[in-house]
Amino acid sequence: MKLKDRHVYVTGGADGIGAAIVLDAAEAGSKVSFCDLNVEKGKAYEAELKSQGHRAFFHEGNVGKTESMQIVFAAITKEFGDVYGLVNNAGRNAYNDPVEMTEAEWEDFMNVDFKSVWTNSKLVLPAMRKNKFGSIVNISSIHARMSYMNYFPYAAAKAGIIGLTRNLSLDEAKHGIRVNSVLPGFTLTPMVEDYFVKNPEKRAEALSVQPMGRMAQPSEIAKVVTFLLTDDASFVNGADWIIDGGLSQRFA
Repeated sequence: MKLKDRHVYVTGGADGIGAAIVLDAAEAGSKVSFCDLNVEKGKAYEAELKSQGHRAFFHEGNVGKTESMQIVFAAITKEFGDVYGLVNNAGRNAYNDPVEMTEAEWEDFMNVDFKSVWTNSKLVLPAMRKNKFGSIVNISSIHARMSYMNYFPYAAAKAGIIGLTRNLSLDEAKHGIRVNSVLPGFTLTPMVEDYFVKNPEKRAEALSVQPMGRMAQPSEIAKVVTFLLTDDASFVNGADWIIDGGLSQRFA
């Protein structure tokens, strides 16, 4: 119960890695709130968590819209009080040609995958500064360090999260706030599983380059995130945690 009675807020928490983080934080004793665009799935997950005895609260939210995040923040703090731990998890993929992509498409994507990390941090930081206590974990990707063709501008957003994390960790340390990032590799989320069902040859291709012979489960990413939220990580600040089973250590 290393997060007992602490309010943890997870964006994009109704599915995939986000849902795994919500569950792991709840099992560690936290009061966990989460937002998501999928209202049906979010409400169902909230009910499931409560039926297991966890303290959970879901609110519909679009991380790409600042006013939506302000509404969510007001609701979750009314329910559970000040946020101790923020996990900026929500995001989506992008496969755009750098010439054909429009400015509107760029802004829409970056608002979700990059700007939202700052937007939500800005909301939770005042109380964290007041309390001299807090932890922020930003979910990036190994695409922040390396990538492959046709992933524009996804890699740019994920690399931006690394830079944002670096400066927040420096600026907020004096307030007792730690800020770290997590960089998952191939993770078997429902979205990835669905992709592999539609493209079975891609599963074999992905597995062929995995040093450990398998891909990660969402729960394996969640365990690291929860650790970074707890006092066990009390001197971990400004770090980028790669969780890819050694994939990024391979020579291409």
